Amino acid sequence: MCTVTFLPAGGNSFILTSNRDEKSARQKAMPPRKFKINQHSVFYPKDLEAGGTWIATGSNNYTVCLLNGAYVKHDYLPPYKKSRGVMLLDFFDVNDIEKFVSNYNFNGIQPFTLLIVDSTATLGLHELIWDGKKLTHNLKAVNTAHMWSSVTLYDEDIIEKRSSWFRKWLSENSNYEMDNIMNFHEFGGTGDKNNDLLMNRNNHTLTVSITSIHKTEAGTFMKYKEVEGNKLFNIRII
Repeated sequence: MCTVTFLPAGGNSFILTSNRDEKSARQKAMPPRKFKINQHSVFYPKDLEAGGTWIATGSNNYTVCLLNGAYVKHDYLPPYKKSRGVMLLDFFDVNDIEKFVSNYNFNGIQPFTLLIVDSTATLGLHELIWDGKKLTHNLKAVNTAHMWSSVTLYDEDIIEKRSSWFRKWLSENSNYEMDNIMNFHEFGGTGDKNNDLLMNRNNHTLTVSITSIHKTEAGTFMKYKEVEGNKLFNIRII
């Protein structure tokens, strides 16, 4: 939920990969499995504290991913109406981007950036940014790679530095593969544990997992790696 990359893979295929940076005191998430939402099969790792998730892909051909924060680091002002991770799952109840943007009540939810990959017809990449007062809906190019870093953890200079690592990785990897981008999400950086892609700030806030979703014509594949214990889970979604 704090570092995300999008890679186009031709046609309606793509790879979306997310690092979850969390406080070490937070309860460990449940590894990904299938859930039913509004008659759709939705696969995601579950946050056992709030009941939501930061990344999910559904049989309805939508893949959704969350980053904390909007444009700048915001003040934490609880109580909030709803967890951002629960809001993400609410999208699968609506099952329509325009209706979600127009009708969903985002008031009382912490600022966020929500990425929605729509592969129902022609591939679409939507970026919803909620700053606590206003929702902005951006349509991103699907024929180019993108990277996001959460503004709640990384300042503007560090975000640009991380983006430069991604650009270098892109220049060295012309054929995008799931294992290669997961390797970048694990080892990308310069050895600065505070800001590398696999970050660790005094064991207080750290990367706890890496999730990658690869949609292909043959099906959708999800890999989920728990950093602690180096456990890898593989799911194939036909």
